[in-house]
Amino acid sequence: MPLQNNRGAILFDHNHDGIDRRGFLKCMAWAGTGALCVVQGGVLKSYSLSDPSHLDKAAKGELSFVQISDSHMGFNKPANPDVVGTLKAAVQKINALTVPPEFILHTGDISHLSKSEEFDTVDQILQSASAKDLFFVPGEHDVLEDDGKQYLERYGKNTKGAGWYSFDKKGVHLIGLVNVMNLKAGGMGSLGAEQLQWLEHDVRDLSKSTPVVVFAHMPLWNIYPEWGWGTDDSAQALSYLKRFGSVTVLNGHIHQTMQKVEGNVTFHTAASTAFPQPHPGAAPSPGPMKVPAEQLRALLGVTDVNYVRKRRALAVIDSTLA
Repeated sequence: MPLQNNRGAILFDHNHDGIDRRGFLKCMAWAGTGALCVVQGGVLKSYSLSDPSHLDKAAKGELSFVQISDSHMGFNKPANPDVVGTLKAAVQKINALTVPPEFILHTGDISHLSKSEEFDTVDQILQSASAKDLFFVPGEHDVLEDDGKQYLERYGKNTKGAGWYSFDKKGVHLIGLVNVMNLKAGGMGSLGAEQLQWLEHDVRDLSKSTPVVVFAHMPLWNIYPEWGWGTDDSAQALSYLKRFGSVTVLNGHIHQTMQKVEGNVTFHTAASTAFPQPHPGAAPSPGPMKVPAEQLRALLGVTDVNYVRKRRALAVIDSTLA
């Protein structure tokens, strides 16, 4: 059975609550707009950046890194009138860690309209992060204008195809996949035959005891196909990872935190640093979401996700801010 948590979303009604920009940024800081991922003894665990009680101890693992997602730089609608400020708030949380993370993964939709000035702003903000190594995969908003040419020039110079690649850090094998270039009917993501062939070859000679982390923009499990929240050929990609004892898949796109364990694979989607979206099926369509401010704290929360490889179990601990 899937284990899900949606409390990480920011829900905000600019038209009715009267919260000013400063108050909005304070609310965004409560939410924790990123996740600290730590590998200890081959086991990957993730911690909300909004819960400082765990972070200093957690960051002393064998490998720690941070995932952020969906900064949508250039977005300026009521759901968040200041995406610059909220991305800066995420970086401040990263910089507050006693032990700087090894690197930052950005899982796509860096920009809102693929404009060069939007990418420039994100680059400038992330330069101030304590983690100096940055790794990206594109979201569909990053490849709107030129089939991803500008994205590749900025972030994909040493990648394959449309921007997929892999690298190793302290015994962990990380794989960045691209599933936004050939969207299927209904908006479902797609990896394509060339990338799938590359993935099969990439992991072929790895020891089965190697911890594997896969990251892409759109989910690699079918959360809600009616809204395109999934990847049509993800099952084939995951079949190449069945022999590994520890596999973690990190995604963005849906702007809310959800987790699921299936066999040896732990799936995790990240909240956005820009705006929330409705829970699957809770609205006529996906998109930026608002609620009255008095409901805000009850809908925000803190989540610790602990994956124990040998037990093949996921422990999810939720607490609201109400």
